[in-house]
Amino acid sequence: MPQKGGLAVPILALALGHVLSNAVRTLPALAADRMQASLGLSPEGLAAVTGTFSLAFALALVPVGVGLDRLGARRTALILLAVAGLGAVLAALAPGAWTMLLAQAVLGAGCAGMLMAPMTYAARAVPPSRFGLWSGIILTFGNTGMLLSGSPLAWLVDWQGWRAGYWAMAGFALLALLAVALVVRQPPPARRDRTSLWQDAREVLAIAASPALRPLMVFGAASFATIIGLRGLWGGPWLMEAKGLTRIEAGHILTACALAMTLAPVFCGWVERRLGRPTLMLAGSHLAVAGLILALLAGRGLPPGWDAAIFVLIGLLVSVQPVAFGQARAAVPPERAGRALSALNIAFFAGAAALQPISGLAASRGGVGAALASLAVALIASGTGFLLLRRRA
Repeated sequence: MPQKGGLAVPILALALGHVLSNAVRTLPALAADRMQASLGLSPEGLAAVTGTFSLAFALALVPVGVGLDRLGARRTALILLAVAGLGAVLAALAPGAWTMLLAQAVLGAGCAGMLMAPMTYAARAVPPSRFGLWSGIILTFGNTGMLLSGSPLAWLVDWQGWRAGYWAMAGFALLALLAVALVVRQPPPARRDRTSLWQDAREVLAIAASPALRPLMVFGAASFATIIGLRGLWGGPWLMEAKGLTRIEAGHILTACALAMTLAPVFCGWVERRLGRPTLMLAGSHLAVAGLILALLAGRGLPPGWDAAIFVLIGLLVSVQPVAFGQARAAVPPERAGRALSALNIAFFAGAAALQPISGLAASRGGVGAALASLAVALIASGTGFLLLRRRA
């Protein structure tokens, strides 16, 4: 059982890692031009290099899920924060593309459990009926990391360059590590069996492929990929290239989008508890966001206020992950919560790892607008596939 001091402090301390994860993976959106010039990369090359973050993240989720169930949230989080801090230092020092690729891989592996640690802690500490609310709180708190990588990052990049952003992330990782070490006291869960690490890893994959999670895995394939593609990479270039905004002006719009993403998750969790229509909420969000992206492209000649409104609406509608996490949590017993949540997160980040290079290829052929259009296509395919699998279940 968690410590007697209450749930909020240890959960929020663990969620500091999610703040870090959101900030570091969306950092390139407002530093893409400087990073390309410094590292000798094309837009397609930068998409491939930064996509390594998502690939490493997805690959690390299986051992992270096992670690959360074997070691507990505290020990797992401390290890991962140390790895993420190392990755941020490597990125800040990267002299070229291959070193940055390595840095992104280390960052992705280190950030792989930053959301799952507080989620798993909460899953074991609160009843299933309240987990959706707590997952919304965790996502809302963690999404403040995207506020850090908006206007504050734009100012920092203009002042000190893109490397300063990664140094700031390394410092934040150290602060988060100290916070977890000081306030989280949840012991690792008691082992109820003597399964091997390989058997535990196979169970994560089995849960991912189970009928109960299969529709959610299809949903997840485009869910986070859209957030990282729009807010983490292509949003800044679209605003600066297609709209002619300065880095600071683009940062303000992306900050507004991040603020919407920060407020929306806890609201989505509340709405799902009231309405009880998770399938409609999940599929509807994907199809609506796809339409908004197409509207963004259609309004290329309109004033920047149009783009700002679209970005905010996307931020509000795309942030339905608490509903998906609540559905995954309800599908398994509490002692398997870490595995189930990690299985769903595999879909989120494997989708991002696959779609980011695809969007980079689209950008190389048709510009940033084509990259954004590829996200809309993925959302339509994912939302439709999710609905079809739900009907068969």
